[in-house]
Amino acid sequence: MGTSIREKCGIFGVYGQGFEAARLVHPGLWALQHRGQESSGIASSDGKKIYLHKGMGLVAHVFAEEDLKRLKGHLAIGHNRYSTSGDSIESHAQPIIEKVSANNSIALVHNGNLPSTKKLEEFLKTKKVTTDGLNDSEMIAKAIAVLMREGFKMEDAIKKAYPLFTGVFCLLIMDEEKLIALRDSFGIRPLSLGKLNGGYIIASETCALDIVGAEFVREVKPGEMIVIDDKGLKSVQIEKGTQKLDVFEYVYFARPDSIILGKSVDQVRQNLGRELAKENNIKADIVIPVPDSAIPAAIGFSKQSGIPFEMGLIKNRYIHRTFISPEKHTRGHIVQLKLNPVRYVLNGKKVIVVDDSIVRGTTSKEIIKMIRSAGAKEVHLLVSSPPVKFPDFYGIDTPDQKELIAAVKNIKQIEKELGVDSMHYLSYQGLIKAIGLSEDLLCTALFNGNYPVDIGERRKEIDYDVLGK
Repeated sequence: MGTSIREKCGIFGVYGQGFEAARLVHPGLWALQHRGQESSGIASSDGKKIYLHKGMGLVAHVFAEEDLKRLKGHLAIGHNRYSTSGDSIESHAQPIIEKVSANNSIALVHNGNLPSTKKLEEFLKTKKVTTDGLNDSEMIAKAIAVLMREGFKMEDAIKKAYPLFTGVFCLLIMDEEKLIALRDSFGIRPLSLGKLNGGYIIASETCALDIVGAEFVREVKPGEMIVIDDKGLKSVQIEKGTQKLDVFEYVYFARPDSIILGKSVDQVRQNLGRELAKENNIKADIVIPVPDSAIPAAIGFSKQSGIPFEMGLIKNRYIHRTFISPEKHTRGHIVQLKLNPVRYVLNGKKVIVVDDSIVRGTTSKEIIKMIRSAGAKEVHLLVSSPPVKFPDFYGIDTPDQKELIAAVKNIKQIEKELGVDSMHYLSYQGLIKAIGLSEDLLCTALFNGNYPVDIGERRKEIDYDVLGK
């Protein structure tokens, strides 16, 4: 993944009488760690009081046994964060708690991003609530709490505030007694509902349902609110939904063992590799993936082309986002901390390198250099998605359009910049074919600038002329 696009957040919620809910949320967050590595948190309730524990870092760093002991109750929500709105600081870690009254609070977690918070800011201003220093998720929580203070029940407050949430969101909101799941009307980020021993689980991805032994029931529908309490489960369609799942869930974000819109992510990625092989007939000795996300695509490529698959790069699994600056002499070698070439696999070979996407291209450049220094004779870079020419405003941390290599350089220039013998992207048609879903169910904004959810004042940041390049 060339200088990575990062996802904003994984969310997980649990409701079940007799459950120790936080102990189910905890492994659920482990399973969703790939969606955010910056902070982690859980809020739980025993029907009377909300308990909270959150902190910076990975799930493994944030929670100890004592923390889980304190998170009592049969109802809980959890969150792994990668920041796109608001800085990477502890005060923005989630769940967010908002006090409604002396004995009533709500907790909220959010996956997604509101490109424009104008409506929310105007609403909160009329209610005399200051929005300075708040990110989009915190404004959402304040808007719901304000309406609850005015006497609306939680689900009615959410319904009333819903039109203010202009953007992309999967939300889990709880008070002391109930759990609510909410998805924006385009369903850009995935959200699944599962069943477990008479209780319910809501998770960003199905791989997190698997880890706690829950049975997948269905996806939360775009524009739907699901309310779970002691009476069971109730569904309310707040707004007519139009499914526009972000295609990048298939290309890169989701874990390969998840199922989204009925499609196995691993299978789709292998198909992407197969299509790539059909479109490019290159003579080479081996095909290697950029691990881990490009492994299925490289396997698919190898099966289709007959070129042997090898692990030419080994990933160090224990390197995660770090807040500690590297020693100055090794600063340029951060990529090598994450990946190391296997010299005996690469030496003297014509190598096809499969990556899932290229963003800025800086990481790719380092990787190619590494492969060359291990003795590769030729290096061909094949990308299992089309060129990323547009930034994302929906909860992925993509750079400014001017920093996207495919928006500012043509193929020949990119080949030169990265130092490869040749470079090939998967065609847009190949992408749609590999996914096997109707194109109108997908959001493909990163490739063509078609933003289904209005990006408001951010539109002026976009240059559409890049499509002619």
